[in-house]
Amino acid sequence: MSETEQFPAFRSSDLENVFGQFDCHAKKIEKTFSVTLVPRDSKVKVLGEEPNRSAAERVLKELFLLSGEGTPITEQKVDYVITLAKDHLEEKIREVDKDVVCHTVYGKPVMPKTLGQKNYVKEIKDKMIVFGVGPAGTGKTYLAMAMAISAFKNEEVQRIVLTRPAIEAGERLGFLPGDLQSKVDPYLRPLYDALFQIMGAESFNRNMEKGLIEVAPLAYMRGRTLDNAFVILDEAQNTTPAQMKMFLTRIGFGSKAVITGDLTQKDLAPGTQSGLDQALHVLKNVEEIGLCRLRSEDVVRHPLVQRIVKAYDEYEKKKENAHKREGWKR
Repeated sequence: MSETEQFPAFRSSDLENVFGQFDCHAKKIEKTFSVTLVPRDSKVKVLGEEPNRSAAERVLKELFLLSGEGTPITEQKVDYVITLAKDHLEEKIREVDKDVVCHTVYGKPVMPKTLGQKNYVKEIKDKMIVFGVGPAGTGKTYLAMAMAISAFKNEEVQRIVLTRPAIEAGERLGFLPGDLQSKVDPYLRPLYDALFQIMGAESFNRNMEKGLIEVAPLAYMRGRTLDNAFVILDEAQNTTPAQMKMFLTRIGFGSKAVITGDLTQKDLAPGTQSGLDQALHVLKNVEEIGLCRLRSEDVVRHPLVQRIVKAYDEYEKKKENAHKREGWKR
């Protein structure tokens, strides 16, 4: 077993930050690269065989640099640096945390946490219409919401319009009592949650009463022209082609639109084409429209969510390959 030279001395606080509580981060690095990390007197020795040893060194180096800059080292951060290190891209991790979109009502900065999210935010800044496609937990809706609130506060737009198709996720809610708002609220709750967290309930309610923030089902967009607005269409995989075309043709002067969706979670009736699928094909060569495809590596929820997404991706690929093999046999 070969070993590396010891890292230069680091502060004990950085060592604790990088190794994690009960050395949980260190154990993850050891398990991933089949190496042994030996901390001693604020130094670290890496024991293992090449090329795994070098990869583990690169991961540690980036984590120590991040810690030295005051960045908390979370499990998600460790997982992402490990993913980048496998492609020798680990140094790019320091480019991610530099773009603060806005701050929540509690003062917490909202910023991209992965390279995919960083590109997503850049596309929203640069393009009039952007499609954000990817699995659950990649920050598609949350970052779009943060960009909308930032544009609203900076007076780049006069209002925010949030919409999504009113389709249940494999369930039937049945008869909902109350007024119209009460009936559609269950479908729009995720949008409210993000607004409350970033803007605060008081500011949201005040702007809602003034008509400067609107949250409504997609069907209510028909016949309207949305000028000087930041418009977000969430859960776009559940639109029909007619609904998607209707929405895209509502966009007026001075407006910006973000369409988010997860192509693996469609709740449409069997045999119904998704408007998001069709739009991505029809508009793929329109230069003024941006497309960001976020991947499982961009999941920023609990690391278990990332593993769930990967497991389902692998299952779907195996299923698709099996269907292809059956087709060839016929």
